[in-house]
Amino acid sequence: MRQDELDRQQGQWDGAYAAEMEFFGAEPSNAAKRAAARFLGEEGGLVLELGAGQGRDTIYFAGMGLRVYALDYSENGLWGIVDKGVKTDLGEMITPVYHDLRKPLPFADASVDGCFSHMLYCMAFSRAEIESLNGEIHRVLRPGGLNIYTVRHKGDAHYGKGTLLGEDLYEMNGFVVHYFDRSMVESLAGGFEILDIEEFEEGPLPWKLLQVTLRKR
Repeated sequence: MRQDELDRQQGQWDGAYAAEMEFFGAEPSNAAKRAAARFLGEEGGLVLELGAGQGRDTIYFAGMGLRVYALDYSENGLWGIVDKGVKTDLGEMITPVYHDLRKPLPFADASVDGCFSHMLYCMAFSRAEIESLNGEIHRVLRPGGLNIYTVRHKGDAHYGKGTLLGEDLYEMNGFVVHYFDRSMVESLAGGFEILDIEEFEEGPLPWKLLQVTLRKR
């Protein structure tokens, strides 16, 4: 797996977001709707959204009364979030943060109530980078906080297609996807209690995904 191939993904996403204002659509994901219901049933209301993209889920969380730190490494994506915040009068609930998630999270220990990411874990990260990111999420979550994430799994129609970069990372049409299975989800759960692992589908293909809900011990 060549690091420069993974580094190029930043420009790939930045270009995709610049070319299409609603790359994943304007409506919030069903994963975000399920996650919001869980977060609203917990203590506190400060959510860290990783890989926020153009903000379709960010705006939904804010509209439900959750305060959101929205992290992404695409400047075009973050400007889209700022624009949506202004248009919906929800800007005060949202803090956009430009950040490369291969680096430590810019937050203090136990400073957020929940973390959400939709298909972020299955982007262009090596296994070691995913483990490091998961450790950072554990660090910044308060005790008892939830980490809810989704990933494409090996039952997906695109698994095994395109160019293999190693570690179940495949590149197709310029985008890299890291495919998961349940054993990988379980191996990443150190320091967390697994509350549930739910299979679901999304998109016209459709994509085959897992939604994972973890509680920090």
